[in-house]
Amino acid sequence: MASKDIHPIFLIPADKPALSRLIAFVIGAATTLAFAPFGLSIVAPVLLIPLLYICLTVSPRDAAMHAFWYGFGLFLTGTYWIYISVHVFGNAALWIALLLMVGLALIMAAITAVGGWLIARLSQGEPWLMLAIAPAAWVIVEWLRGWVLTGFPWMAIGYGQIDTGFAGWAPVFGVYGVTFMVVLSAAAVIATLMAQSPRGRIGGVVAVLLPWIVGGILTLSDWTEPDGEAVRATIVQAGVSQDKKWDRDQLQPIMEHYLGATLSAADSDIVLWPEVAIPATDDQVPNFLARVERDARSRGQTVMLGILERSFERSVEGRIYNSVLLLGGPERQYYRKRHLVPFGEYFPVPPSVREWMKMQNLPHSDLTKGDDVQPLLTAVDGTKFATAICYEDAYAAEQLYALPEAGILVNVSNDAWFGDSIAPHQHLEIARMRSLEFGRPTIRSTNTGISAFIGPDGKLLQTGKQFEAEFMTADVVPMRGTTPYVAGGNWPIIGLGFVILGFFWIRNRASL
Repeated sequence: MASKDIHPIFLIPADKPALSRLIAFVIGAATTLAFAPFGLSIVAPVLLIPLLYICLTVSPRDAAMHAFWYGFGLFLTGTYWIYISVHVFGNAALWIALLLMVGLALIMAAITAVGGWLIARLSQGEPWLMLAIAPAAWVIVEWLRGWVLTGFPWMAIGYGQIDTGFAGWAPVFGVYGVTFMVVLSAAAVIATLMAQSPRGRIGGVVAVLLPWIVGGILTLSDWTEPDGEAVRATIVQAGVSQDKKWDRDQLQPIMEHYLGATLSAADSDIVLWPEVAIPATDDQVPNFLARVERDARSRGQTVMLGILERSFERSVEGRIYNSVLLLGGPERQYYRKRHLVPFGEYFPVPPSVREWMKMQNLPHSDLTKGDDVQPLLTAVDGTKFATAICYEDAYAAEQLYALPEAGILVNVSNDAWFGDSIAPHQHLEIARMRSLEFGRPTIRSTNTGISAFIGPDGKLLQTGKQFEAEFMTADVVPMRGTTPYVAGGNWPIIGLGFVILGFFWIRNRASL
């Protein structure tokens, strides 16, 4: 294409870099609309097109800066709710909340910048090379975000495609595989528009549509199958707001609510309460737990509840775990949260800073991390559960040890920390992706919503209202079998990404 034929808009990255980066920031911010609760899935691939074009046509350094501002916009708008949890409910100073919110967005943006740099450096202005390089780089960057500095795998592009044809790739390659196909399709649009021949344009159109078409076909596949009869399950949600939950005057009413609701679910095989449903440690309410256990045993029922567990098995002072307690069987069973929230459940700071936090009346005590591999919680009827507490369900690979033995996924959470923001909706979307990847139904109970029953295909079967007491019952069929993702985890798609980037790195080593 001759320079005289280039529209002025395509010259903005070179002629007006400040404006171009502002546009990248706005594009990133608008990409949040692809995720729940907005659900404008098409926004993600459409808005990736101009960013990828910039990465193709500017220097690697400039591409990194544009990707940085895109990432900053995405995470600033997509995770603004960190301010709510830290300041509004965590009672931290305003400056601390803003520092954590903006600091996290900056860190995530810096990692995103690496992807922009790789795309520009390895593509070297060739749109057809970008078809392989862009999705590989983007997936590697998302994967890195999932474990660098304990990990924050929120806002992966694939989550926003849970209700599109791209979702068919999830049981095969997981959410990162969905991201790969979305970026591939977006990159193919650029290759099509820049193609110099009809044959090239036809090939580009095929590359645009193929991920959608194959993904749609894959949605028709049944990777798992029912394992026995359905179990009747009940979700109990008290709807107590975070600012009231730990008021000592609320303890008795909360216990009475959960006990009464469970007694009214006498015909249910499984009753699930949320994360830390009872605002106390288990040794502070022994009589209450004994009552729940006794009632469950008398009905042949399984009751699973979130509670803080104090254990002396490894410490004479006692360690506290964020746990799910299963009652009703011959013995009590515990699942202990393994992936703790930094600055929420533990504080990676030196003693001097911890002492300052104590003086400022800020949370400063650590919970204890559970073992990476734990015995599966097992219901009275033998049904096995893969259990995740709070945002643990955002770490799919960490749950694979429980499969294929587990027939049902269980997620308990306390999304009250995020108020009436987009976070509870995003979290529910993540839980849906886990069901789709694993081919298992999910029973999800949260303190203030959004509690839900999710099918093995990731579809919402029943959801509760937010900030209200909810009592939901449904028949849930345990599933058996192994999806390709369960068999291979993230490694096939991550390995493919590294192979692609490694190949082009070596191919272009003379210019590197």
